[in-house]
Amino acid sequence: MFDAFVLFCAGLLGGVVNSIAGGGSFITFPALLFAGVPPVSANATNTFASFFGYLSGAYAFRQDLAAHRAGLLHLVVVSFVGGLAGAWLLLQASDAVFREAIPWLLLFAMLLFVFGNRLNALLRRLAAGHRHASLAGASALLLLLLAVATYGGFFNAGLGIITLSYLSLAGHTDIHAMNGLKLLVSSAVSLVAIVLFVASGVLAWYEGTLVLLGTLVGGYVAAHTSRRLPQPWVRLFVIVAGAATTLYFFVDTYAVDTGLVD
Repeated sequence: MFDAFVLFCAGLLGGVVNSIAGGGSFITFPALLFAGVPPVSANATNTFASFFGYLSGAYAFRQDLAAHRAGLLHLVVVSFVGGLAGAWLLLQASDAVFREAIPWLLLFAMLLFVFGNRLNALLRRLAAGHRHASLAGASALLLLLLAVATYGGFFNAGLGIITLSYLSLAGHTDIHAMNGLKLLVSSAVSLVAIVLFVASGVLAWYEGTLVLLGTLVGGYVAAHTSRRLPQPWVRLFVIVAGAATTLYFFVDTYAVDTGLVD
């Protein structure tokens, strides 16, 4: 019962954070691990719990997406392929191997969260002078999108920030359209990954449903309170929580294994 309460509260807080500043996976993914869900299953379940938030967000940006309808099919197809590849790679990893990768994945996602806005601003400036991509440039962007989607299928945290970086390189400048496209990519990647996870039987349905319900309530609450919560404060909370979580997993994974901690 206590685990159920913790998972729902983690989803609640993750839903609020996702709606205001992003980074909810720094809360929901560790909560699943602490509740006893094996690492690979926890990661897959976190993708499942995040999916409906992505989908509803993409729907909210449907008018902005309509202006880019010509390229949406291309974006979704590549996202499906990459998401499927990433999910397949995750299922090939044992829990022991994936547990060792968790600190590094969290660190990478954490750095993206902290420096993502500056990176995206830099990429937008670089892309501004190269709107008409050459064939080589278009091919490079295609491969980059495939890599982004593969990362998302393998590890969900940080996907939105990486996708925004891709969109900046692709020459997008309208932040509303970029957010809509980001959520569309995240939805497509998560959907195809979830299908594979369900077929493989790795989802923790009970725990995932509790987190999912929490995120839905948290997202709804955030829609009514977001104006009263300064985004910088929420970002600072995510950074502190993410840094503490990352440090914990580094210590838990390496200090214990090397005998540095009894």
